Amino acid sequence: MSAGSERRAAAAPGVVPAPCASKVELRLSCRHLLDRDPLTKSDPSVVLLLQSQGQWVQVDRTEVVRSSLHPVFSKVFTLDYYFEEVQKLRFEVYDTHGPSSLSCQEDDFLGGMECTLGQIVAQKKVTRALLLKFGRNAGKSTITVIAEDISGNNGYVELSFRARKLDDKDLFSKSDPFLELYRINDDQSEQLVYRTEVVKNDLSPTWQPFKVSLSSLCSCEESRPLKGLVWDYDSRGKHDFIGEFSTTFEEMQKAFGEDQAQWDCVNSKYKQKKRNYKNSGVVILADLKLYRVYSFLDYVMGGCQIHFTVAIDFTASNGDPRNSCSLHYINPFQPNEYLQALVAVGEICQDYDSDKRLSALGFGARIPPKYEVSHDFAINFNPEDDECEREVGQQYYILLILTDGVVTDMADTREAIVRASHLPMSIIIVGVGNADFTDMQVLDGDDGVLRSPRGEPALRDIVQFVPFRELKSASPTALAKSVLAEVPRQLVEYYSHKELPPRDLGAHAEASLGSAL
Repeated sequence: MSAGSERRAAAAPGVVPAPCASKVELRLSCRHLLDRDPLTKSDPSVVLLLQSQGQWVQVDRTEVVRSSLHPVFSKVFTLDYYFEEVQKLRFEVYDTHGPSSLSCQEDDFLGGMECTLGQIVAQKKVTRALLLKFGRNAGKSTITVIAEDISGNNGYVELSFRARKLDDKDLFSKSDPFLELYRINDDQSEQLVYRTEVVKNDLSPTWQPFKVSLSSLCSCEESRPLKGLVWDYDSRGKHDFIGEFSTTFEEMQKAFGEDQAQWDCVNSKYKQKKRNYKNSGVVILADLKLYRVYSFLDYVMGGCQIHFTVAIDFTASNGDPRNSCSLHYINPFQPNEYLQALVAVGEICQDYDSDKRLSALGFGARIPPKYEVSHDFAINFNPEDDECEREVGQQYYILLILTDGVVTDMADTREAIVRASHLPMSIIIVGVGNADFTDMQVLDGDDGVLRSPRGEPALRDIVQFVPFRELKSASPTALAKSVLAEVPRQLVEYYSHKELPPRDLGAHAEASLGSAL
């Protein structure tokens, strides 16, 4: 067993993740790796491990770069980044003897490096020496990790390339071409975006389609220069250069729309030496599909208003509000649980509503003038004060229900929630007091899709239930984070399902709409 695999453990038990601050892509390359093969160079790949509960858990692995001591890997690692956590990472480099997979037991360990994701993000580019067992240097071997924040990437693109009449580099057969696509960075360095598969014995190959984020492809700058290189594959790693072409994603889209998306594949050496040289083949963009992906902030910054409504339980089980034991008792020195929950959630939600007002409704009280029980009344007793008439474009609603008891008409409640899952709204239920709220957990779709009594599934998980007593001793912000954590995802899921882009971006939206959080 290798030095690195001795640390490996089974995946840690699942836990409920905290809200993700960002998604980060990691790109890897190595220099001066040790050569473990007697006849050829090493065939390196890199394994990524994440420390969880004190153990190293294997997360992913790059492709194998054949016969190279200075590999640049095409595989991208995508990780959730949490500012409030120390996320320890370990990168292990192996000389791979079998097919690329998650198992490394038969591979030769070439060195490892440990750091935190925060260190990589803070520096954007980290180069460290690779260490062998017991901390010994692996010669001059180094690994470089480059981080990119893709949280606001605004989409991804699916590309498909083919070529025609490429130069033949082989004596006894045809070339085995593959394509590499590079992004040109601000410092003029070249960053590998994607490497296609090798098409054997074919001068007019068609490569498999592939998907990349716009952040990876062009840093979300469609005019950023791109470069394509075509090679004839060699099993010893000495690939023969066929030619290259330059373009931008902006040019790709325009040319593809005009059915003119092709470029001369040029070998500069041949161009200098041969008077009548035209090209070493033609590379053609066979297909381009752009998928816009909008985030919660895209919608909010695009003008989406989030309206906050609170429904408060006034049933008799709360007790006489004049009695200090009542859940509705107004203590001049200490707000009751209803007020604490309302303030904690309301102070955050008000920032997303232009008029800073909320609708406050009550249920379960006898109200004047007839003092009949009402399950839907305005707390200010002004039913005409309806804010739904305002025309502000996209509107999303959050309903906060504060209650001291469980639902008695569960079937009707499930039916109402399933219908509401098709509407632009989220429902937050906070249970106050010491009642048994076990049955309320059914409404929270975390354990599976909520269904109506008729069997119809909810379109989205829109309910979040939290017993106040579990967070009673915590700060108000803890309650707010707990109940509001799922709202951004729920909002994006609604508008994505309706294929509605953010209002200010509507004119530029594509037919395909995804979701990103």
